[in-house]
Amino acid sequence: MVLNGSQIILECLLEQGVDTVFGYPGGAVLNIYDALYDYSDKITHILTSHEQAAAHAADGYSRSTGKTGVVIATSGPGATNLVTGLATAYMDSIPMVAITGNVATSLLGLDSFQEVDITGITMPITKHNYIVKDIANLADAIRNAFFIANDGRKGPVLIDVPKDITAAVYEYEPQSLKQHEYFINNEEISKAAKMISKAEKPFIYAGGGVVSCDAFDELANFAEIIDAPVSLSLMGQCAFDNKSCRYTGMMGMHGTKASSLALTECDLLIVLGSRFSDRVTCNAGNFRKAAEKATILHVDIDPAEINKNITADLKVCGNVKLVLEELNKLITPRKHKEWMSEIEKWKNDYPLCQVSDEPDDVLPQDVIETLDELTNGEAVISTEVGQHQMWTAEFYNFRKPRSFSSSGGLGTMGYGLGAAIGCKVGNPDKVVVNCAGDGSFYMNMNELTTLAKYQLPVIELVFNNSVLGMVRQWQKLFYNGHFSQTTLEKPTDFELLGKAIGIETFTIKSKSDIRPVLEKAISLNKPVLINCIIDKDINVLPMVPAGASIAEPILEIK
Repeated sequence: MVLNGSQIILECLLEQGVDTVFGYPGGAVLNIYDALYDYSDKITHILTSHEQAAAHAADGYSRSTGKTGVVIATSGPGATNLVTGLATAYMDSIPMVAITGNVATSLLGLDSFQEVDITGITMPITKHNYIVKDIANLADAIRNAFFIANDGRKGPVLIDVPKDITAAVYEYEPQSLKQHEYFINNEEISKAAKMISKAEKPFIYAGGGVVSCDAFDELANFAEIIDAPVSLSLMGQCAFDNKSCRYTGMMGMHGTKASSLALTECDLLIVLGSRFSDRVTCNAGNFRKAAEKATILHVDIDPAEINKNITADLKVCGNVKLVLEELNKLITPRKHKEWMSEIEKWKNDYPLCQVSDEPDDVLPQDVIETLDELTNGEAVISTEVGQHQMWTAEFYNFRKPRSFSSSGGLGTMGYGLGAAIGCKVGNPDKVVVNCAGDGSFYMNMNELTTLAKYQLPVIELVFNNSVLGMVRQWQKLFYNGHFSQTTLEKPTDFELLGKAIGIETFTIKSKSDIRPVLEKAISLNKPVLINCIIDKDINVLPMVPAGASIAEPILEIK
């Protein structure tokens, strides 16, 4: 059948199983939005207040559902406003397809109104990108974009479509989805199985790759079969049941002392779907020295990540889910009673604990642990970036896969509220909470209007300490207490702000407020803003200073 370019775009989205897109209209995408009007019964469009939030919403939707997030933006500033969202998704390997408009092909390269070379700009932060200058190539470009976004190590792809291409007509022929093929090296897996079977103190460290390939059950079975403790990266937080007796907490700069000790004492470190980022190793040389007793087995889908930061003794390159399925068949169940007892002792000796001299002070630990209790660890949580992000990872016990969305690699302040919108759209029956700091909140508070418009029951939980907490913590430790431009103290009246926007607002200012406010917010099933007032000197601990050994975290700041 003969369709115009905009209709071809939407038909191709339907081919890929897309039923929701996020975006913001503009001149260069008017034809696409005109077609969306006629497809509104098949594709839901969520209008955010800013294109960056639309990109983050597509990202959160993808992380929480496993589907490919889709975002649409116009040319020029609309397209460039997607850049931070694309970079965020690229760093964390999140499948996303961005469709941008551009000026007509006859106007390209003339510095036309709202023209920008978005493919050139985004080349380093996408897996691939296209500018479609011929209507005959449009359908294939969209299909290839979805395939590439989900093939191997996942990530974002951008398609730039000039306005005249969205209006041109061409024959459209539906196609079936191209299937992904994954191969595993049986010889590598056989060697890995033998290595694991010989270990007396195995230690599993899992990352976002486990989440990406939906290997939650396979990892749980693997840990049981080899009788090993499990630590997670920030990106891997929902890859393993945090309430399991095997879970030692996060690894890295703000990881637990128990995880650090397990690293130093294990004889086999099994790394699954993690790239050994600097926030985990803190210092590559020191990390390898801390793990000097261990042989390292690294499983990752991306061969470029193996031996990039840390040299492995044995590699298995492949899809983590498929690799674990094979390992679980090959390995005879093991028991390491003494090793697991040692792990339990370290967990008891070095618990994560925040204290205060005042009994009614609001401690982030109490807030997050109460939220955890009220939701049984089954809420979908997004975060901004900063102290609150680490507190959430430390104190919320994630029990379900795809229940955590946070910017890990790029560390994007302003990510969380947009992501929470995507999480709620993708998971309408789940409690969705965005944990924010007041610094991040001021970057994206305009998206509260999006919650109000669609009446999305998202809880915006703001840990308000009137400072840029994480930066201030570094200034206190390493910059002689020179709190340069990290004191916010903005006189915002949250109650009036919520009322003006049209959402319920509550304040937590004492310990006795925590439970009733959270219970009320969850029960309302409406968008809610919570102003949680905390002390500016509450720190994120443990903490490994940059360049120091992961084995020697700071446990107390005086």
